[in-house]
This record gives sequence, structure tokens and C-alpha cells, in this order.
Amino acid sequence: MNKENFNLLDELGFLTKPGFSNKPIFNYDRSYIKASKWRIKEWDYYACINDDFAFSFTIADLGYMGMLTASYLDFKTGKETKKTFMIPLTFGRFNLPNNPDEGNIIYKNKKCSFKFIVYKDSKELNVFVKNFIDNKDFKAELRLLDYKDDRMVIATPWNTKKPRFYYNQKINCMPTSGIVTIGEKTFAYDEKKHFSVLDWGRGVWTYKNTWYWGSLSGIVQGKRFGFNIGYGFGDTSNGTENVLFYDGKAHKLDQVKFELDDNDVLKPWKFSSNDKRLELTMTPLLDRIDHTNLIIIKNFGHQVFGKFNGFVILDDGTKLEVKDLIGFAEKITNHY
Repeated sequence: MNKENFNLLDELGFLTKPGFSNKPIFNYDRSYIKASKWRIKEWDYYACINDDFAFSFTIADLGYMGMLTASYLDFKTGKETKKTFMIPLTFGRFNLPNNPDEGNIIYKNKKCSFKFIVYKDSKELNVFVKNFIDNKDFKAELRLLDYKDDRMVIATPWNTKKPRFYYNQKINCMPTSGIVTIGEKTFAYDEKKHFSVLDWGRGVWTYKNTWYWGSLSGIVQGKRFGFNIGYGFGDTSNGTENVLFYDGKAHKLDQVKFELDDNDVLKPWKFSSNDKRLELTMTPLLDRIDHTNLIIIKNFGHQVFGKFNGFVILDDGTKLEVKDLIGFAEKITNHY
């Protein structure tokens, strides 16, 4: 715990200071939460993107259900292959860390092994899944450089009488190296041109929500560039999650609008900011459909990966052209 920071929650379980920061200024402590253990949601999600493919890994503790997922996304075929393991009634037994910069996550059983290891200057993802596809085993050994750059940090409340909040950090533009194997097939990452993003979330939500989220990490004019955009989740009147990243520094945006065809999400998506500092179009490559209905847990939505083109404008007025960079955007409705 950083003594210069302050507690995320007050004695009643409400956020002490809702809003946005480019540094992790809040101290999260699960024991401060004033809500049923059934309502607490915690997860770490990594998306590791190459020009031709991506792999994503999730460890989530949703209270009444734990979920571990490994996904392979093939941009050439437009198909996803994934394996999900569900563990009932976890209620915090995964012991997910209180911040993304300290603490390891390790889970093993006879069918899989998930290890998210945190070092001072990097994060390592070691994942094994037995019989991932066609009786072929899956193994990932990836290293993500973590320069402790500016990041997206937001504490979002709901306007409810009961304490409901979402504490989220997004770490973009982490140079990624290593390999993933599926049977005899090998997939390689080069830290000079391939990047990962971490979506780190903790909170107590209202039961039904719809959100929009977009993320990208790549290279523009020889420097690391990325963004996090989104809305629809809680009360963001004290700060939005819209931010550009360039050479390790954050450049804050105001409101960003997503335009998509709900009847055909593989048509181009458009994104624009009210301050005229972001105008982008995403041409989809792959639709990662999530239609989960487990009575209590329901997810309905699309996470679409594609190529982004357009421009953004930094805080100092510098205009950057975005050309064929791969990222993703999603529209999700969940019942947790």
C-alpha cells in the first residue's frame, strides 16, 4: 500500500473521491467493501495482440462463480477458439491482488494452470490448458514489459442508496515477447512491434449494465501509442475513461461516441469525441461473440477486433495519423 495514496472507500463502503487519474492513486482493500460477498466482482484480463492473431487470458472472481478463460483469435480466418473453466462459489478464494503492480495470481487443477506473475519491470503470463482444441494442448509463455507509464485509472459510482462502485485500471502499450503453442503450432511475439493491454477491475455493481469499451496499443511515428475509450457504466460525471497514450504519457479526452450497426457488428464502427480530438473508423476482422446464459450470470455482446484508421490530437495540439492499427471495441450487456 502506497502511503501517499488514499483509501478508495469510506467507512460506509462508498467511493471517497470518484473520478479519473493517470496514476494509481487509490488504495483498494476488499475488506472495506460494505456489500454481500455475492455482489463483489474482481478480475484481471490481458489481451496480447499480434498483426495476425491475438490471445487473451482472464481470471475472474464473480463471487458465486470463478472463471478462467484462454482465447485464441485468428484474424485471418475471423474465428475464435477458447476454453473456459468455471469454479462455483469462489467468494474471493482466488485471492486476487489489491493492485495490478503487486501480487501474483496462481490457479491450478488437472485441466489447466494459470499464472499471472508480477515483477518490478514486467508481468509474465504462463498458461497451460489441456486438450485446448482437437486434443492439442495449449501453452503460453509471455513477458510483458511494464514501464509504469501513465495509465487509465477511474473510480466510478452508481447513484444508488447502497454502496455500488467500479474501480478500474487499464495499462496499455506493454511491449510483449514470448511464444504460445497449440500442439505443434507456434505463435511468436516481438516486443518491438507487439503489445498487450491489462484490464484490471474490482467492484460492486448494480445487477444489469450495458457498456462500450475500446482499446488499442501500437506504434505511431516510431513511438508507443494507444487509447482507452468507453462509457455507459455507472456515473462518470466526475471523470470519463477516455484517454490517449503517447510515448508513455496520457492525454485526456472528454466524451467519445461509438457508432455501430447492432444488426451487423462486422460493418465499420465509427468513433468521435466531442472535443474533436478523435475521429476513427474500425474495419472489423473478427467478432468475438459472448452469449452466456447461466440463469444468474448473463452476458450478451460483441467484442470486435479490427483495423483502426483516422486521427487523434494530443494535449499540445499535435495531430497523429492512425493507419491500420489493430485494436478492439465492444458493446456488452451483462447480468452479474
